[in-house]
Amino acid sequence: MLRVQQDDEVALGALMNRWELPLKRLLARVVQNARDAEEIAQAAFVRVWEQRAKYRPGAEFRPWLFAIGINLARNRLRWWRRRPEVSLEAWSEMDPAPTHRGTSSELERRELVEAVRRAVADLPRALREVLVLQEYEELSHVEIATAVGCTPKAVEGRIHRAKERLRQPLTRWLKT
Repeated sequence: MLRVQQDDEVALGALMNRWELPLKRLLARVVQNARDAEEIAQAAFVRVWEQRAKYRPGAEFRPWLFAIGINLARNRLRWWRRRPEVSLEAWSEMDPAPTHRGTSSELERRELVEAVRRAVADLPRALREVLVLQEYEELSHVEIATAVGCTPKAVEGRIHRAKERLRQPLTRWLKT
């Protein structure tokens, strides 16, 4: 990132190669739409280039990049809410688990995967963001707080509320 701050476009290409897939995975889970995740990721790297002077040397790059991506995803989700005639499901390109025949344990696992995907997608945006950043991206509470613009304590509370909201739709798979 220090080289990018010195207008090194090759260094930006190296950052993109390293962080493109992790950013797209995060965004796809947040916006529930692969095509939009692709567009938002591209916009995020444009924003990295435009905002390169604001990057603090020594700061971790991943939370900074994820913060840019999350903010752009929030803008896209707000755009969707202003156009209610198109449902989020209609926009979704995230394929459900394949439906070919398999063993009963394979089918149950696919069913669980789809149930978790739906339950996470149904969470409010703020809860979904922190949960995705913790569970899928394995960020610390401090890194998540940086990415979403809140305190680590707020992150802790949001993660707790997200997990509580997931309990009911996933009761069938929870151990007693």
